[in-house]
Amino acid sequence: MPIRAIVWDIDDTIFDYATADSVGMRAHLEAEGALDRYGTAVEALALWKQITERHWARVGTGEIDFLTQRRDRVREFLDAALDDAEADAWFHRYIRHYESAWSLFPDTVPALDALADGYRHAVLSNSAASVQERKLRTLGVRDRFEALLCAVDLGVSKPAAEAFHAACTALALDPAEVAYVGDQPEIDARGAHDAGLLGIWLDRNGAGRTDAEVPCGVRRITGLAELPALLAADTRFGAPSTFG
Repeated sequence: MPIRAIVWDIDDTIFDYATADSVGMRAHLEAEGALDRYGTAVEALALWKQITERHWARVGTGEIDFLTQRRDRVREFLDAALDDAEADAWFHRYIRHYESAWSLFPDTVPALDALADGYRHAVLSNSAASVQERKLRTLGVRDRFEALLCAVDLGVSKPAAEAFHAACTALALDPAEVAYVGDQPEIDARGAHDAGLLGIWLDRNGAGRTDAEVPCGVRRITGLAELPALLAADTRFGAPSTFG
């Protein structure tokens, strides 16, 4: 069954989230006069990422909602008993710096252009639709995707099969007709593969990685320029792949 649609992850797949987060957090802490408290910007960002992952996991299990996780992240990062208004104000000051550093990866638009005629496109993200809708519009690519689905609104997160199947349902396609592209080998690529999609791991930092490091059943690329050729090959059913 040929691939008819591509479902995309956003952060660190088409959008350079890591750079925006790093640049934005450093600028924010400098503006707040708080950078020295964390030693270095690298240490501050590492702590922020650890806290973010932990509280996002709580959203994924339904323990807390989107707004609560954001406030709890701020309180833990600052080690301060802030009320909701104070936590929101701090986060909104950070967001201004973060958003000023937003950018797509250089290979994003060329890949979307190359794949525009042959495939339908949608987005599935472990975030909130309100956040990702605004991001894609600001970056000028929202009209490239006919559907946008997010975990917070679906009530289920990747790598659960139900999340990937929701994207397939939105496109009215069988999972075998859909490829999923994401930067996380387990959450994105293996999750998609296990749900019956073609799981593609965008391993931007993985040049030289061995095949043994690639999850079983997953296809790996190191840049989006490789994606058209991979999709043109029937790699799920025995044809050789040059992409690991």
